[in-house]
Amino acid sequence: CEVRPGPEFLTRSYLFYANRLFKAFQFYYWDPSCRDPSYSLVIKGKLRLRQASWITRGATEADYHLHKVGIVFHSQRSMREVASRINQTSGEGCRGFLPPGRSWAPGALYEVLSAKTERDCTAALGFAMHELSLVRVERHFQPLLQPQQSGSRLVEELYLGDIHTDWGERLHYRPTGYQRPMQSALHHVQPCPACGIISRADEHHPPILPARAALPMQLSGSWVSAHCEVRPAVLFLTRYFTFHGNNHTWEGHYYHYSDPLCRQPTFTIYASGHYTQGIPSSKVRGGTELAFKVTQARVTPLDQVTVVMLNSSEPGSCGSAGSWSAGVEQDITPTNGCLALGIKLPHTEYELFKTEQDTQERSLLYIGERPTDGSSPDSPEKRPTSYQAPLIQCAAAPEEFSNYISLKYVGRKDANGIEALKPLPVAFLLFIALLFLRWD
Repeated sequence: CEVRPGPEFLTRSYLFYANRLFKAFQFYYWDPSCRDPSYSLVIKGKLRLRQASWITRGATEADYHLHKVGIVFHSQRSMREVASRINQTSGEGCRGFLPPGRSWAPGALYEVLSAKTERDCTAALGFAMHELSLVRVERHFQPLLQPQQSGSRLVEELYLGDIHTDWGERLHYRPTGYQRPMQSALHHVQPCPACGIISRADEHHPPILPARAALPMQLSGSWVSAHCEVRPAVLFLTRYFTFHGNNHTWEGHYYHYSDPLCRQPTFTIYASGHYTQGIPSSKVRGGTELAFKVTQARVTPLDQVTVVMLNSSEPGSCGSAGSWSAGVEQDITPTNGCLALGIKLPHTEYELFKTEQDTQERSLLYIGERPTDGSSPDSPEKRPTSYQAPLIQCAAAPEEFSNYISLKYVGRKDANGIEALKPLPVAFLLFIALLFLRWD
């Protein structure tokens, strides 16, 4: 069950034909478990792949053309609400889309977009298919899960363009990042109870996902990215967080890269601070609202481009001016952050969190999606209503170790024979994190 900004709760099923035509289903729900359907969209059109993206490395740009979009309501309530939005906010051609008081007809399909008649009443739904303008397919092999089995199975995942976090911008936004990947109906991650249910559904029979028990928010522990993450404005990164529930402090490591496979590190950020007691979100059911205070930060440039950028920054705006060098960490707390990297200290962010368990009973942590425009959720009004890709818990937190111990260093002796610290490559840290995941 996907959560889009708004919030919107939906599942998707897309079918692409060899002749470039496609048929897509989007199923919308009232609830974050995708068990109470509101309405379904059936979308037909044509997709043409173009060239490798100049903006988002690893992606392919595409053009699409919509032929028609139909809507099926699954209750009188959803029909009344959607019809009211279309009648009030659409142009002349859409007024009277459904006459007031019209009774709900189960299974009836109403056309909201037609290229032939040049009618388009989809704007009131916040509907756009710009996600099809940025495409990436990834293939990898998943080890067979049964102990008596050996070998692996093919997994294919489809990454489509991200949805703008501002509802007013999403109708004309051209994506530069991705949503969470869709799974191939034939070659998907196992186990995936939802995959078969969603792939067999249609606009008249929306998928009803299996019920899942709500989990209490348990932040304590260490959490790590499951893969290289791509954000709008061409940011590639992995994240590693530790939360200490005994004193409500946190530490975060952000590893930035210049490539979509996260193999070419550019710089790392270490940040720390404290967070408030969470309260249930009134806007996003199942979510928890927290406020995070960032009080300290350190930066380590890892390539020459970043070193030059930091050394040319305005004196007093980012650490000690002119003293940056590759692989050497510098504290940016005394300069109240780093203007060149967009970091301000001290800083408070209003966040949305959620914990879940996946089908392998691993603990997942969802943190609020960052604003697409690159700003920060620094006021309650800007609190996210959707989530980033989940982090996986790789260790429970021993509460007695509340002080920061960097994973980037290992002991060695200095000139005086005293054990000192030396940096380890970021790739080694990711290797350790992947070992955690594999053995989990």
